[in-house]
Amino acid sequence: MAPMGIRLSPLGIGVVCLLGLGLLYHVYSNFLTGRLSTFLGGEKVDSSVGGMVDLRELLAVSVMAAELGGKEVKRVRISNNLNEQAKSKTREGAEEKMTRGDILSNKKMFHLIKNTFPGVQVNTEEHVDAGEQEPVSWNQIIPDEIKNEIKDSVLVSSDSITIWIDPLDATQEYTENLVKYVTTMVCVAVNGKPIIGVIHKPFIGYTAWAMVDGGSNIKQRSTYNEKTPTIIVSRSHSGEVKEVALQTFGNKTEIISAGGSGYKVLSLLDVAEEEQDAADVYIHVTFIKKWDICAGNAILNALGGHMTTLKGESIIYTGSDGNEGGLLASVGLDHNALVEKLAAKLPVIAKKSPK
Repeated sequence: MAPMGIRLSPLGIGVVCLLGLGLLYHVYSNFLTGRLSTFLGGEKVDSSVGGMVDLRELLAVSVMAAELGGKEVKRVRISNNLNEQAKSKTREGAEEKMTRGDILSNKKMFHLIKNTFPGVQVNTEEHVDAGEQEPVSWNQIIPDEIKNEIKDSVLVSSDSITIWIDPLDATQEYTENLVKYVTTMVCVAVNGKPIIGVIHKPFIGYTAWAMVDGGSNIKQRSTYNEKTPTIIVSRSHSGEVKEVALQTFGNKTEIISAGGSGYKVLSLLDVAEEEQDAADVYIHVTFIKKWDICAGNAILNALGGHMTTLKGESIIYTGSDGNEGGLLASVGLDHNALVEKLAAKLPVIAKKSPK
């Protein structure tokens, strides 16, 4: 006996096809509606796949976060309703301030990143209450500027990522309305190494970004002075750094005092802005928080520059939130030679620096 078979009439085939198409439409429609409602409602969208994160997408979200935080910073400053308060004291005894700009920027930046990539570790300067939510979401768009520089996805494990957020760099200057120094920053470290850096200047709407072995929208300046470099240092404790810089590079060395680590890093690069200082080397001799420096470190690394401790050691962006070894940043110069020049002065720095 011949084996029995199933025969479908043309009408039956049509019904099966219609049912299949209907099922596919139902599944896709629910998916699309879910993503759209998530976008509109500000709920969590996990953009990681199988525990992997696309660094190109994370860069796009980091840029969006820095700019979103910057809008809050600018809005609060313009309203002149800073609600300024003392937060703590630095090791040097200076008062650290916090404003509404810090708090509101922090909320936007933190929750945008966590809503999009809930599996990544995010370290931020200001406290975030457990269970607090903020209806902000990524628009699922990678800007052409990024896609033109970074052609392909770059996947890394989500548990290898640590993100450092500075929602308002140069708060002291912010309270004094010296807004040219103010930035918002995001850094992505992979296994402790700074890979993505974003520095946003909210009062002029300028954003610098870079990804190591990826691309950037900023570059080195055409020339740097290695023999008598211009040194940029912190406004808050410029005296001791000036002394060390003059002893190291000579009495004719020009010293610039400025606020904000983000601003100082940009001073080493090609930033077409009248108010932006131009320096050759950035030196910091005391303790500094990692969210202040991680973004700048990533950008310099991407452009072939360096940010190290004063002894030339790499700064690792995991674990504690502080860097104890001082800071030396340069690009376009022989960084090792700078470290060697400073080496003789390290005992002086150690003696003068508070513990």
